[in-house]
Amino acid sequence: MSMIKSTATIGGYTLLSRVLGFVRDVTIASGLGAGYLSDAFVVAFKLPNVLRRLFAEGAFNSAFVPLYAGMLAGDVRDEAHNFASESMSFLLVVLLAVTGLFIIAMPWLMFALAPGFEHNPAKYALTVTLTRITMPYIIFISLVSLLGGVLNSHHKFAAVAATPVIMNLCLIIIPFFIGPLTPNGAYALAIAVMASGVAQYLWLVYICRRQGMLPKLTRPRLTPHVKKLLKLIAPVAIGAGVAQINIFIDLSIASYFNGGNSYLYYADRINELPLAVIGIAVGTALLPMLSRQIREGREDDARRSHNHAIELALFLSLPAAVALIVMAEPIIATVFQRGAFGVLETVATYHALIAFAAGLPAFILIKIISPAFYARQDTKTPFKIALFCILVNLSFNLLLMGPLQHVGMALATSIAGWVNVIGMTMVLMKRGWLVVEPKLVMQIGKILLASTAMALVLHGLQPYAAPALEAREIGRFLALCALVAAGLGSYMICALMLNIMQLRSVVSRRMEK
Repeated sequence: MSMIKSTATIGGYTLLSRVLGFVRDVTIASGLGAGYLSDAFVVAFKLPNVLRRLFAEGAFNSAFVPLYAGMLAGDVRDEAHNFASESMSFLLVVLLAVTGLFIIAMPWLMFALAPGFEHNPAKYALTVTLTRITMPYIIFISLVSLLGGVLNSHHKFAAVAATPVIMNLCLIIIPFFIGPLTPNGAYALAIAVMASGVAQYLWLVYICRRQGMLPKLTRPRLTPHVKKLLKLIAPVAIGAGVAQINIFIDLSIASYFNGGNSYLYYADRINELPLAVIGIAVGTALLPMLSRQIREGREDDARRSHNHAIELALFLSLPAAVALIVMAEPIIATVFQRGAFGVLETVATYHALIAFAAGLPAFILIKIISPAFYARQDTKTPFKIALFCILVNLSFNLLLMGPLQHVGMALATSIAGWVNVIGMTMVLMKRGWLVVEPKLVMQIGKILLASTAMALVLHGLQPYAAPALEAREIGRFLALCALVAAGLGSYMICALMLNIMQLRSVVSRRMEK
């Protein structure tokens, strides 16, 4: 399966998931607003999700997939299946122990996660309870990550990409039915989070069993393969999860600002739409491909694949970032401003979105560049770069939180993201693992030019759309859709005129058919 086709499959399901995620977040914003209940739920929801991205999707998957895909490339499928079974059994024991420890220690951990909540005992107690409810989610979603790695290595992307859809459906439907039975809406959402992990796990168990790929539970042992996996995991936990560690830092500092966690959460949710559709989709398709090409000694093919992935990511991410910056206010107002989420919340959130969007291409490039290290089983280099980036993020957080409050934290995260990209790119080029071809540089210039033209179009149209953007629900939505269509149309016209990614030749071939 080609990279573009794989990316389209994953991106399509991810887009569906994000649309449902918007429905979910609109429901949360309308019911909880950006205050006491919302801040408590955001922390309870963020902790298991950050752990999932940091250890399951980040560390575990980035170490597991190259080893597993390499075994498949070497035609030792039985060995690969045994490795998956050994890994799952060992992972389950670790997950049970870590989850139990977190649940027991949650009252003390909360002092580090949200120290600002200490001054509001009721808010603090609620957050501890909600987080204890959501913590078992990490067990099931980590097993989902392992099963997803198995399926992706066999180029079975669709079922894995559909799992977030299940999560969002659970968070929309379950609270509707159990809400009246719980003390408040935050409790119902926390229960739905845990239930969604179970549902996603059962879905992939069914798919893996049907494909004959389901790993078996065995007695947990430190086999040579598991030892090698563990050796790779430790540095990847930081190398692949630097953005998640930065979110932990933001979460902690934002707790000192009333509504700070909620503003950052809602802004990040908008920013994560292109991040998931582009970054996760391209990165997920790229890692198994690079692992196979490198295992087979096709270094030139690996470098070409990497250049193509970078070009594809920038072709999609740069205009997305520009659009989010130019249209931050109407996007937040249209998506969230209703019920308990008012004008003040909109203003605070859209400023955070602008700061996050400035780093969007960097967040996506991290997911595209890092597989070049992991495919070669080099996890130490991203680890060292990530350590430095965490210090950069913390330093800018402390520097900017005074004058910019929660917006400063979003901006610090974006700055750290760009530092991470620059650091990894320099190392890859020095080692000869990444050769930036003149064609790629020229394409990036064209993409910047087309994105600038799109920004001018969007900026010029907003005054004309302003009356409709201030109208009722349907009017705001249609006006926003019209602006998005105008921006997308202007970008694609410029892309065709500049022949970015050979779009003219692609269109010509389609027309000939």
